[in-house]
Amino acid sequence: MILYHGSNMIVSQPKLVHQNRTLDFGYGFYTTTNQNQAVNFAAKVANRRGIGSPCVSMYEVANLEELTSKYKVLIFPGPNEEWLDFVFANRNGSYNGEHYDIIFGPVANDTIYQTFVAYEAGILTKEETIARLKVKKLFNQMTFTTESALKELKYIGQFVMESGRNE
Repeated sequence: MILYHGSNMIVSQPKLVHQNRTLDFGYGFYTTTNQNQAVNFAAKVANRRGIGSPCVSMYEVANLEELTSKYKVLIFPGPNEEWLDFVFANRNGSYNGEHYDIIFGPVANDTIYQTFVAYEAGILTKEETIARLKVKKLFNQMTFTTESALKELKYIGQFVMESGRNE
């Protein structure tokens, strides 16, 4: 399986770095199987940080079935109640459940931000929120949360959007 990581720099050796933001799946190294999602995220990161160029690093990794046989893996097949609770707990820093080596599931990206805000404000019920999310085309993310799981990523190349060249 090929995974992509969008950033403002090439990441040939992935590391676990604590963020000052709370993210969907908590602390970890975030990747996706969707190249366009990584490209969009790289542009946002480079813009937000004001340094570097939008870059996408590429990795090869075993399939989910193989990873599940070696690690503690949490898989969300879609935007369901369990996923919604997990994402909200991580985003507001209150998650205190089980810890996993790898987490795979939908990404709560900018296109659904207002739906999340409405849910958090109590305007939408959990059921209404999930119903709205199910009609959106949500991309995926695979987050590696331990050093041992991170070693599964084999760097295979990158591309920098500013120059448009692939290496």
